[in-house]
Parts: sequence; C-alpha cells; structure tokens
Amino acid sequence: MGSTRVNFRLPENLIEKADVAAEVSKKNRTEIVKEALQEYLDDIEDDEKFKEAVVELYLDDQMGFEVLKEFIGRQDAESVRASKTILKQGDDLADDLAEL
Repeated sequence: MGSTRVNFRLPENLIEKADVAAEVSKKNRTEIVKEALQEYLDDIEDDEKFKEAVVELYLDDQMGFEVLKEFIGRQDAESVRASKTILKQGDDLADDLAEL
C-alpha cells in the first residue's frame, strides 16, 4: 500500500501529547497519528448510521466503488453497486416514459 504526504494543523497540546507517546513507545509521531486515526476509523466503521451515510455518498456519486468497498466490505459493496445500477435503469425508464 502506498502512502501520501498530508499537511494539516493540530493544537499544540495534542502534538505535545503525541510526541510524549512517541517517545515512551519508541515510535515516531507519524506512527502515533496513523494508529490513532486507524483506531478511530475501525470504531466508526462498526456504526450502522455511518455505514448508511457512506452508502448514500456512493449512491450520490460523491465516492467511488473502491472507497465504498473499504468501508463496508466487498460483498456489501457489490450489492450496493447492483442496486445503484437497477435504480439508474429505473430512472432512465421513467425518463423515457415521461417523454412519450
């Protein structure tokens, strides 16, 4: 898996705490932040409302299939993609019928 450089601002006290945690655990600041973010994402991914919101983003074309798959799993993502295709076909059919 590749990595991407990210620039963002954090409160000084949070950085200080991360630096102390890094020193004590013999890790660097990036590892501490990465582990904390991963733990947060692991926790939130179990929340059903969060999953529903992620699916809505996909259905609204605000997120790609690969990202959806990361959040809800391959099998569920495939089901959502199939549903999206069926919904799109229904919308297209409704548009065609409206033009008659």
